[in-house]
Amino acid sequence: MSGNYAWLMVILYIILAPFIGGLIAGVDRRISARMQSRYGPPILQPFYDIFKLMNKSSIAVNPQQRLYIICFIVFVIISGAIFFGGGDLLLAIFALTLASIFLIIAAYSTFSPYAYIGAEREMLQIMAYEPMVILTTVGMYMVTKSFNVWDIAMYDQPLLYSLPGIFLGFLFILTIKFRKSPFDISMSHHAHQEIVRGIITEFSGTDLALIEIAHWYENVFLLGIVCLFFASSPIIALILAIVVYFLEIWIDNNYSRLKWQSVLGSAWIVALVLGVGNIAYLALR
Repeated sequence: MSGNYAWLMVILYIILAPFIGGLIAGVDRRISARMQSRYGPPILQPFYDIFKLMNKSSIAVNPQQRLYIICFIVFVIISGAIFFGGGDLLLAIFALTLASIFLIIAAYSTFSPYAYIGAEREMLQIMAYEPMVILTTVGMYMVTKSFNVWDIAMYDQPLLYSLPGIFLGFLFILTIKFRKSPFDISMSHHAHQEIVRGIITEFSGTDLALIEIAHWYENVFLLGIVCLFFASSPIIALILAIVVYFLEIWIDNNYSRLKWQSVLGSAWIVALVLGVGNIAYLALR
C-alpha cells in the first residue's frame, strides 16, 4: 500500500466512521424495536442524541475525568486509523485495549460506587475477550505470515476457510465488544437492563457524547476485522459484516444478562476450544 493511499484511508476513517457508526446505531435501535413489537425511533436518532448532549453542560466530579475521556476516544481513533491505514493489526488491538483502560480510569476518577462496579466489570470483560482477540491476530498471522492489515486483506483466499474456529470465537466475543446481552455486564447501549448505567453513570453532556462517538468508531473498526475474514471478495465481506451485526442484534434481544462468572468462563472456554484448537490445527497440518 502506498503512503498516499494509506493516509487517504486514515482520513476517510476519521471523517466517515462516526457517520457510519451512528447510522449503524440507528438501524440497531429500529431493528431492536421491531423485534419487541415497537415502531422505534428514527434511524437518525443517535445523531439527535449526540447534538442534545453536546448542548448540555458536563458535570465533572473530578477535573481529570475529561482528560481520560479524551484519551479514550483518541486511542480508539488511533486503533482504527492503524487498521484502515493498513498498519500492524497487533498494534491496533493494543491501542484499542489501551483506550479501554483510559475509560476504566475515567470511571474510577468519579469516586462513584456505581461507576466503580462498572469499571470492575469492564476489567472483567477485557480479561474475557482479550485472549480471543489475540488468538485472532495470531491465527491471521499463521495463515498470511504477516501482521500487516494490507497483507492480510490481499491474501489470495478467504481467511474464513482456514480460520473457521477463530471466526466463530471472534464472533462470540463481539457480543461483549458491542456491549450486547447476555454479556453487557459493565453497561448497556440501549439501557434496557438497568436504570443505573454502570461505568458511564457519572458522565454527562459532552463527556457522554464523546464516549458514544468513540463506540461508533470502535464498532466500525470491529466490523472491519470481520471483513478481513473474507477480504478477497469485498462485496461478500460487506454482506458478512451486515449478517454478523444483525445476528448480534438478534442475540441482544433474545437473551438476558449473565453473571460475570459466566461471561468470563464462557469466553475463556470458547477461546480455548475454538481459538487454540484452530491454531493447533494450523500448526500440525
